Amino acid sequence: MPYRIVIADDHPLFRDALRLAVQDALADVIFDDAGSLKETLDILAATDDVDLVLLDLKMPGVQGFSGLMLMRAQFPLVPVVVVSGSEESSVISRAVSLGALGFIPKSAPVEDMQAAISAVLKGDVWLPENVDLGTQANAELDDLAHRLSTLTPQQTRVLMMLREGLLNKQIAYELSVSEATVKAHVSAILQKLNVDSRTQAVIAASRIDGDLADGAATRFST
Repeated sequence: MPYRIVIADDHPLFRDALRLAVQDALADVIFDDAGSLKETLDILAATDDVDLVLLDLKMPGVQGFSGLMLMRAQFPLVPVVVVSGSEESSVISRAVSLGALGFIPKSAPVEDMQAAISAVLKGDVWLPENVDLGTQANAELDDLAHRLSTLTPQQTRVLMMLREGLLNKQIAYELSVSEATVKAHVSAILQKLNVDSRTQAVIAASRIDGDLADGAATRFST
């Protein structure tokens, strides 16, 4: 049976390059291309035989690790390898904490990309050789990553919309639910993240981004 791999990146040229690298390493592969988080999730919802997602952390519909969080919450059995231009050890550590089975820097040579994809398809974890996650241990952020991983898919979506500054009624409209349902989700998010306000929840979600954070959380008020 051929492998089915989703390449989620908003740069067509990089998707083409990654596809060529995979084809040189694997004999039989079916590819699905996605240029946004929504396209990626739509493909996963419509296809039940995806073997691997190669996910860029920065593309339309994504804030930091929110795309990885939502994908892991909604499709926990689908392996995800992050392919990113961000190569900081803290970013790699958080990606692994949130469920990624591999991390490929975009600057990596083709041989490393091929080795990473082959390893994850065999059930292993692959990280760049120069990364030592042991030196990146941070008990507080590890606990936060664990708390974020307990959010349901809908709670993760609500948290993403809170980060965008949307009000409850706007979130309710976007998700086609009642405001009461949104309030219930917000309450559950606050409890799971062990925070007291929407602002603190947004700040917590931004902190997990580490070097990916864009300071968006400072735009919110209680």
